[in-house]
Amino acid sequence: MEVIICPDARRVGEVGGAKVAGLARQAGPSVVLGAATGSSPLGTYATLAGLVLRGELDLSGASVFALDEYVGLPPDHPESYHAVIDRTVTVPLGLDPARVHVPDGARAGLSTAGVRYEDTIKAAGGVDVQILGIGSNGHIGFNEPASSLASRTRVKTLTEQTRLDNRRFFASLDEVPVRCVTQGLGTILDARHAVLVASGAGKAEAVAAMVEGPVTAMCPASVLQLHQHATVIVDEDAASLLRHADYYRSVQATLLNEQGAGY
Repeated sequence: MEVIICPDARRVGEVGGAKVAGLARQAGPSVVLGAATGSSPLGTYATLAGLVLRGELDLSGASVFALDEYVGLPPDHPESYHAVIDRTVTVPLGLDPARVHVPDGARAGLSTAGVRYEDTIKAAGGVDVQILGIGSNGHIGFNEPASSLASRTRVKTLTEQTRLDNRRFFASLDEVPVRCVTQGLGTILDARHAVLVASGAGKAEAVAAMVEGPVTAMCPASVLQLHQHATVIVDEDAASLLRHADYYRSVQATLLNEQGAGY
């Protein structure tokens, strides 16, 4: 696991965007990206959008798979992840909407939603670069604590903490959905590269458990310790509980000296 500690959230977004852009260029014009929602990756998407706008990155042939979707929200609801991905990823990055996929959260199709999504990912050749955030309880996607480390895309019930964290996007807690369809931890591990971004002191405990704690279902993000190409990019506040922060900084300084400022 590569750990990059940045001075602030703005720099996390810049470094995250540069990292994803570099991996996308390596994968080629038909790169397959995995997209997370929430506030954590917004700076990364903004950096990617700037690269696209300046003609330094072309994602017009890319495919995208969102991590998750709420159950029961219509796609045109402003807080459905269909809508969120459209306004934060599809439009700013110049993506072809036909190549952007979000799990089906309609109640009528829940029994097959997971299998159908897995089949679509497989048909696209798998995810090249999975962008991730992390919840305050260590979840990635909507894989809550106690999720199977081998899980695939499926329906999950959200914890009260996750619903409280997402309350800010809705008029009241009662409007926050209780269930979701999410890629599983095993699905996320299948991505060729994983890039996780986090900022703020509220994520410090989760980041420390993910990077330096045991691999355990109680911190779902800790499964990234098993990923062969995982990069974790955090600001100083989110890194504040890392015991080996100085070591991560020294590793990054050595790499920058040897390879230059690119990521």
